[in-house]
Amino acid sequence: MKLTNTQPMTFVDNHLEINPPLVESLNISIVTETYPPEVNGVASTLARFIRGLRDLGHSITLVRPRQGRGDSPVSQAHFQEILTQGIPIPGYSSLKVGLPRRGMFLQQWSVNRPDLVHIVTEGPLGWSALEAAQKLGIPICSDFRTNFDAYSSHYGLNWLKSPIQKYMRYFHNRTNFTMVPTQGLKSQLQNAGFERLRVLARGIDTDLFNPSKRSSELRESWGVKDGEEVVVYVGRLASEKNLLVTVNAFKAMLAIKPNLKIVWVGDGPQKSFLELICPNSIFAGIQSGESLAQYYASGDIFLFSSLSETFGNVTLEAMASGLAVLAYDYAAAGQVIQNGVNGMLANCNHPDSFINQSLELLKKGPELDVLRKNARQTTLNLSWESVTAKLNQNYYELLHSYPPKEKKMNALALSEACIKQ
Repeated sequence: MKLTNTQPMTFVDNHLEINPPLVESLNISIVTETYPPEVNGVASTLARFIRGLRDLGHSITLVRPRQGRGDSPVSQAHFQEILTQGIPIPGYSSLKVGLPRRGMFLQQWSVNRPDLVHIVTEGPLGWSALEAAQKLGIPICSDFRTNFDAYSSHYGLNWLKSPIQKYMRYFHNRTNFTMVPTQGLKSQLQNAGFERLRVLARGIDTDLFNPSKRSSELRESWGVKDGEEVVVYVGRLASEKNLLVTVNAFKAMLAIKPNLKIVWVGDGPQKSFLELICPNSIFAGIQSGESLAQYYASGDIFLFSSLSETFGNVTLEAMASGLAVLAYDYAAAGQVIQNGVNGMLANCNHPDSFINQSLELLKKGPELDVLRKNARQTTLNLSWESVTAKLNQNYYELLHSYPPKEKKMNALALSEACIKQ
C-alpha cells in the first residue's frame, strides 16, 4: 500500500498535528474459481470489477484454476495471474473447481504480502485462501454470488442443501465481511445466520448493451417479419434456471400469436430436452461481446423464470438492450423493475403468475414500446464506475477498521513514511 499526503504536518495552536495519509493504491489478491473466457455472471462481473480497480491504480493478483491446456497466466501492468490445478464441476464440465493450495498461498503472501484478500468463490481454492490469509493476519472480504444450496435440489441432491448452507455460513462468517448484490438476499442470509453482510449491486455497460445494436439481418435469419415480436432467453440451459416455466409461458403466448419465436442464447444439459418440447425455437449457442449485444437488441421480450439467482446480470443486460423483461419479483428484477412501468414482475409464490404476466405482455400492444424505452432509461444510472467506486470504498473501510498487526503505525511513523514518499 502506497501512502501519500500533500500536507503531512500542520501547526494548530502551536501544536504539531499529523494529517491522515491518503491511500494511493492497494495490492489486492483476488481468488476465484471462474473467470473469462468462461461465460457466466460471476466471471463477467468479476472481470468488470478488476478492470475498474486497475483504472483506479490498484495492483491486482488474480488466483484461479487453469481452464485448459492452452491456458497461460496473464502478466500486465497492475495485473498478474497465478494459475492452479482444477477439476471439472459435476454438471458444469466447462467450469473448474480449484484444488486446495494453502501452502502456495502462505508462500506467495509471505513474500509478496497483499493489503487485502478478496475471495470470490467458496470452493477448495477459496477455503485455502481463507485459511492462509487468517494465519498471516491479512484482512479478508468475500462475495456471496451463487446459491449452491438452492442448486442442489435441481440435481436430485436435496440432502446436500443443509450441509452446503452450513458450510457457506461458516466460510463467510470467518471473513471480515461478505458482499451480496441485493438487499433482499442480505435479509435472507441474515435470517440464515450469516454475519457482517454488505450490499454491493452490479453495474451494466449501457454502451455495449444498447437498442442501437438491433439487427434486421439477424431477425430475418430467424424468419421474423416486420411488426412481429421475438422472445429471447439468455443464460445456461440447465434445470436450476427453471426453464420449464419459460417454455410453458412461451406456449401460452403461442396460442395468441402462432408465429411467435423464441431465441435461446446459451448452452447446457437441457438443450436437447428444450429442442423436443419447445416449438418455434432457435438455438443460438453461447454468444459474447458485440454478438451477444446484437442478439439481445434484436429481440423484443425477455423471459427469465429462474428462481436460483443471487442477482441475475442478464436482467440488466436485457433492460439496457431495450427489451420488455418478465422475471420473478426478487434478485435484480425485484430491485430495478417497477411492475408495468419498466418491465413485468411475477409473484414467486404463485406458480401461474409467470404465465399470466407473459400473456399480459402480449396484450400491451403499443404500450410494449413504452415499457422497453423505460427499461433502457432505468439502466442509464447503473454504471460500472459507480459500483466499482463502492467496492473501492469497502476495501478502504476494511483496511481502516482492521489493519494487520505488523502494519500498524503510530502518527509519527505515518508522518515519516509520508515525508519519505
